[in-house]
Amino acid sequence: MRVQVSSKGLLQAAVFGGIALALAGCSSIREPRGFVNDPLLVRTVQPKIDNRRSVEATLGRPTYESQYGENTWYYISSVTGRKPFVRPRIRTHAVLMVRFDEEGNVKTVESRGVDEVVHLQPDGDKTPTLGRERGFLEDLFGNIGQVGGVGPAGPAG
Repeated sequence: MRVQVSSKGLLQAAVFGGIALALAGCSSIREPRGFVNDPLLVRTVQPKIDNRRSVEATLGRPTYESQYGENTWYYISSVTGRKPFVRPRIRTHAVLMVRFDEEGNVKTVESRGVDEVVHLQPDGDKTPTLGRERGFLEDLFGNIGQVGGVGPAGPAG
């Protein structure tokens, strides 16, 4: 049995194949980051019942721990989506805050979403600093005579 393929049919197949590849290249890439936010596990953490050890056994180590104030563990999860050659954008974002009392028992469990995320827009590509602007030559030659200069007296002085 011989199959005869016309050049018109071959051209149509190539065009449709090219369109399919182009559309696949433009699809969004989904990237989960951080804590895997499983609602079933989060609901199992109960105030006045659980403690640090049981929370760690259920949810794992926190993303961040508070250093000051109330003892709080933060579990942060994000799902970003991006198209090829484009900066990723946050699709979903969740912060789970587990606060503990002085004895280490769970005091409160709160969830926050993407509506409370602060979006920062840097102003240009320079960071403003205090002080004066130094030029290239000042940066290059500014420390001549400074290294090994007169310092505090040694052991004999």
